[in-house]
Amino acid sequence: MADTPREIEALIEILARLPGLGPRSARRAVLHLLRRRGALMAPLAQAMQIVAETARDCLTCGNIATSDTCAICASPQRATGEICVVEDVADLWAMERAGVFRGRYHVLGGTLSALDAVGPEDLGIPRLLSRVRDEGIKEVILALNATVEGQTTAHYIADALRGTGAAVTTLAQGVPIGGELDYLDDGTISAALRSRRSF
Repeated sequence: MADTPREIEALIEILARLPGLGPRSARRAVLHLLRRRGALMAPLAQAMQIVAETARDCLTCGNIATSDTCAICASPQRATGEICVVEDVADLWAMERAGVFRGRYHVLGGTLSALDAVGPEDLGIPRLLSRVRDEGIKEVILALNATVEGQTTAHYIADALRGTGAAVTTLAQGVPIGGELDYLDDGTISAALRSRRSF
């Protein structure tokens, strides 16, 4: 807008690039921050500066950490012989929120894609294979998204792990808790039927 100071307009434009925020949402967020400069904006700016200076990828699993090794990889209690392979850090955080997996992770950073020229080396799949051998991993859980790219990547990893002695499993797919069949897509119903178990 013509009457908005250039610096504030620049902040709005940066925020508008974030996922889930468009120009209008970014403008509302900036206005809220400006109204609460002392309570919100200054601490936010300080926290962002600290994270910008200290955040890095864990050298072992690819999680976001503030040191070379994240807390999950550093914890002896997490050395269960299980590695859960996820596409992105957001997926790792979702698994941790559920609080049911107590092993370690491996973040791929994406999926295989011939169209985008993303190969196994770009995703750190060779590093995963090394970890399975070096850490004596007994089970690799493929927690990849149920997309064509996710499933292609899962099949590639499963093939690459043959002969390592590690069991390769995948998350069950199907009807979510509280889901109604009438609202589910055909692929979800099909996956649920194939993954059926005794009752």
